[in-house]
Amino acid sequence: MSDLMLKAATKAKLHVEAWLRTRTTNDRGQTAVEYLGIIVVVVAIVVAISGTSIGNTIRTAISNKIADLID
Repeated sequence: MSDLMLKAATKAKLHVEAWLRTRTTNDRGQTAVEYLGIIVVVVAIVVAISGTSIGNTIRTAISNKIADLID
């Protein structure tokens, strides 16, 4: 292998390793933040539904559909 090819291969390997290190580190933190965001959104929706009359309307509609299926 020529000297020029060896230098190019070494440089490419170093860049790929650095990219992989930053890629795996950032993905782990990002995933935790995304899960936290999803949980916050779900909690906000549940609080909004339970705090208004929409929650009762939805509960009544679901109960009626279940009753229709049972009968």
